[in-house]
Amino acid sequence: VQYSICPYLAWNAVCPLVAKLKRFYEFSLRLENALRSLLEALTSPPYAPMQHLEREQALAKQFAEILHFTLSFDELKMTNPAIQNDFSYYRRTISRNRLNNQQLEAENEVNNEMANRMSLFYAEATPMLKTLSNATTKFVSENKTLPIEDTTDCLSTMACVCRVMLETPEYRCRFTNTDTMLFCMRVMVGVIILYDHVHPVGAFAKTSKIDMKGCIKVLKEQPSNSVEGLLNALRYTTRHLNDDSTSKQIRALLQ
Repeated sequence: VQYSICPYLAWNAVCPLVAKLKRFYEFSLRLENALRSLLEALTSPPYAPMQHLEREQALAKQFAEILHFTLSFDELKMTNPAIQNDFSYYRRTISRNRLNNQQLEAENEVNNEMANRMSLFYAEATPMLKTLSNATTKFVSENKTLPIEDTTDCLSTMACVCRVMLETPEYRCRFTNTDTMLFCMRVMVGVIILYDHVHPVGAFAKTSKIDMKGCIKVLKEQPSNSVEGLLNALRYTTRHLNDDSTSKQIRALLQ
């Protein structure tokens, strides 16, 4: 939005955009709750992670859909700096009006308190992924009677399934369009990042149950324009990539 052309026009242009940003922020809170419910269903005793994924395929699919949406949203957010610029303009305007004891109609939908919460959310490079990472970490810390391996094994199993589907010609030839390939890649990257956030040594260590070298190679075999955002997610939103336990080969693959 061109803020300098006319404050009134700029404000009227920004308000619907801020309302949309609010809906996405509120949706992230719903995703957080949904993810924790899914993790509970997919990790509860007495079944092993693979048994859960086989028995509850519909729930596993919903988990995958959430990750697909999350990575898609964050890719768009990272390539649209106007989101934060417009929101900063909105916050400046309502702050100025509060000092002048004025209240604009739009504040009824996004007041100062909500704007502050939204600002913290959109300040993250990958806000949806950050929400899910925090939710997964919180799930593990709150369920102390549940072995952490139950959660990490669920995530590593999903990563393995996606990698095998992508690298095996017999399975890959069944994909009817590139969207299915992209879906698999986003889910694979999503579960890797969640695994890296909750596992004590992360996804990149030699003891990791995720074949990181294989996963990265699968991504790099695709056209760069379709996977650069996913590779960046692995580079910049994981916790353990720069640990000493990460091999030079894996670091080199992500350079």
